Amino acid sequence: MRRDTFSTPELPPSSAPSRLSLDGVPLGQPFVVHRVLTDPRAPERARQLEEIGFNPGEQVMVMTRGIPGGDPLVVRVGQSTFALRGAEAACIQVEGTGGRAA
Repeated sequence: MRRDTFSTPELPPSSAPSRLSLDGVPLGQPFVVHRVLTDPRAPERARQLEEIGFNPGEQVMVMTRGIPGGDPLVVRVGQSTFALRGAEAACIQVEGTGGRAA
C-alpha cells in the first residue's frame, strides 16, 4: 500500500466550534450567538432579533420549552429574557462556550 508523503493535519474535535441553531440546543447550557440568519419567508425577522439583543458575541441560554411541542422557547440573552417561537430561534446560529452555567 502506498502512502502519500504529505497530509493535512486534522483538527481535534474539541477545537472545531460546533454551530447549532438556537431551537435545537439543550436546556440550561450557555452558548454564544455566532450570527442571525435571514429567513426568506420573513426577511424582517433577522433585524428584529438583532434589535432585541441577539448579536454576535452575546451569551444565550434556552431556559425552558413550552409543553406540548416545545414552542415557545424561553431564552435568556445577556440580562434579558424573551419567549421566542421555534421559527425565530431557528434563525439564531450559536456556538458552544465549552462551559456550564453557573
